Amino acid sequence: MRQGTRNLITDVTGLRVGNARDDALRSGVTVLTGEAPMACGVHVMGGAPGTRETDLLAPDKLVPAVDALVLSGGSAFGLAACDGVAEALRGQGRGFQIGPVRVPIVPGAILFDLLNGGDKGWAQNPYPALGRAALLAAASDFALGSEGAGTGAMTHFWKGGLGSASTVLECGLTIGALVAVNALGSVTVGKSRQFWAAPWELGAEFGGLGLSGPFDATHEPPLVKRLGEATTIAIVATDATLDKAALTRLATAAHDGMARAILPSHTPYDGDLVFAVSTGAKSVSDPMSTPFLLGHAAALTLARAIARAVHAASPRPGDLQPCWNQT
Repeated sequence: MRQGTRNLITDVTGLRVGNARDDALRSGVTVLTGEAPMACGVHVMGGAPGTRETDLLAPDKLVPAVDALVLSGGSAFGLAACDGVAEALRGQGRGFQIGPVRVPIVPGAILFDLLNGGDKGWAQNPYPALGRAALLAAASDFALGSEGAGTGAMTHFWKGGLGSASTVLECGLTIGALVAVNALGSVTVGKSRQFWAAPWELGAEFGGLGLSGPFDATHEPPLVKRLGEATTIAIVATDATLDKAALTRLATAAHDGMARAILPSHTPYDGDLVFAVSTGAKSVSDPMSTPFLLGHAAALTLARAIARAVHAASPRPGDLQPCWNQT
């Protein structure tokens, strides 16, 4: 395994990511889209999810592909970001065709950032406009850290953020991850700077500090957020040709990476969710070993992306938590 050229989810050819943020609001939106509709699956492990159009991603449902995926701040208000994305896609002639009508398919997931110090006293929901702006900004290169859906994210101790990473397998397939980290749990060992994801770090992509033990197996983590206030929402993507059932399994496997990078994860207070998409650009030569390798790579890549999110977070006036790279 090795990093992709950008070490971003857009190393999967044909994918683009756009961010939009509002610094006064201390929130934002991130959109993943492709050159063509993408097969998609999803798996939810957290106890407090917030989602839109995830039911249609089940393998037995009619719609075969999505036009974009949305990760947003704003809790339930942030689901309206999908409206802005859908309207912009409709203007581009994108969507599932039903007779003469095209309906863009835009599933989304949200995180809770309503208590992060930003101005939430809006007269009109700002998220549709942020969603539209994020889609229109979509490109192969995009910023990490305090950007897009990670703008106002927080974790147990460190400021959260938006992260991404990629992996190229020896067989030539690529897998990437995109994540907004707003977790109840900690991405580092206590208040140290050692990331739990360190065993899977490639090079020094999030500091190169390694991970040394032993660790206190009797430690009981304090509850620093309440029900619904935390969430890590992610997308894993591959160029391998996978159907919705296989992508659902890939999303499930990717949750292992979340558990490796955030302690604890998948709590009753988090809305942890992973989408998985395929561009279908490359065939799967070995139907037995390739899905196994992709699942393993998805978990490792997501773990790295989570650490990169916190590693890249930048300070802004009014922050309630310290940034990893400023200590």
